[in-house]
Amino acid sequence: MNEVMQVFDRRTVQLHRDRAAAKLDGHDFLFLETAERLCDRLDDIKRSFNTALDLGCHGGEVGRRLNGRGGIETLVQADFSTAMAARAANNSDRATPTLSVDEENLAFKDASFDLVLSNLSMHWVNDLPGALIQIRKALKPDGLMIVSMLAERTLWELRESLMAAEIEVEGGMSPRVSPFATVQDLGSLLGRAGFALPVLDTDTITVSYPDAFKLMADLRAMGEAGAVAGRRKQFTREDTILRAASYYREKFADADQQDRIPATFDIVTMTAWAPGPNQPQPLEPGSGEINLSLALDGKLDNGDKKT
Repeated sequence: MNEVMQVFDRRTVQLHRDRAAAKLDGHDFLFLETAERLCDRLDDIKRSFNTALDLGCHGGEVGRRLNGRGGIETLVQADFSTAMAARAANNSDRATPTLSVDEENLAFKDASFDLVLSNLSMHWVNDLPGALIQIRKALKPDGLMIVSMLAERTLWELRESLMAAEIEVEGGMSPRVSPFATVQDLGSLLGRAGFALPVLDTDTITVSYPDAFKLMADLRAMGEAGAVAGRRKQFTREDTILRAASYYREKFADADQQDRIPATFDIVTMTAWAPGPNQPQPLEPGSGEINLSLALDGKLDNGDKKT
C-alpha cells in the first residue's frame, strides 16, 4: 500500500477549526457565499435526494442555504471539528443529525446517501483520492456529489508577498500558505475515484481588505490559517510580517482605491455521480452509423452511412 504524503498537519487543522467555531460570526462570509452557489446547483437537477451528507459543514452554512432544494428529507452534518459540528447543530432550524467525522476516514456504511455536499473543506485533506473514493462508496448507485474547494490561485497575492518578504528580510523562505490543487488534477482524481459524468467549473471571488493584517486575521477567525506540515514552527518575525504587508500594498493595491487590497479566492466545484444502471452510457467504439469525416466536411447526405 502506498503511503499518503502528509502535506497538512491534520491535528493543526482540527485545532484551528475548534478555535474558530466560537467566533465565526462576521467571518463566515466566504462560506456563506460559496454555500449559496453550491446549493444553487441543485435547482438545475430535476430529482429529489432523500438522504444527504454535508461533509465539512463548518457552522452549518449549507444546511441554512438549502431552503428545500434537492427535496432533502434527512441532512446529516459532519465536521472534523467537534466544536464546529456543535455550532452547526445549534444553527440548524430543524433536528439535524450532526457528527464529528474525519474526511479522510468516513465512518459511514456503503450506499448510505443519495447526495454528498461539501463546501470549502476538502482542500485540507491529505489523501484526496482516498477521500473521493470513500465518498463514492458512501453514495447509493446514481447518487450525486457536489464539492467546492479552494483551488490553485487562491491567496496568490498573499503567498507572493510572504515569499518576497521572507527572502528579502531573512534570506530564505519556508512554506506558509497551503498548496492548492489544479482543475486538471481534480478532473483526473474524479476518474480515478470511479465517478461518472464529472463536471468541473471555477469561480473567482475577490474580497477587498484595508490591509494584509485584516486579511490574515480573517483567515485565522475562519479556521483557515496555515497548517502545512513542513511549515516553520516558530512565530514569523515581526519585521518579515511588516515587510510582507508593505509589499502587498505596493504590488497589489487597488488602482481606484489605494487604501484597499484585493484577496483572490479561486473556487472549483466538482459535480459527479456514483455509477448507476440508469445513467447515459457512451456508445461502443465503432457502433456509430454516421460517417464523421463527411459530417465535418459538410458533405453528408441522407444516403451516407459509416462503412
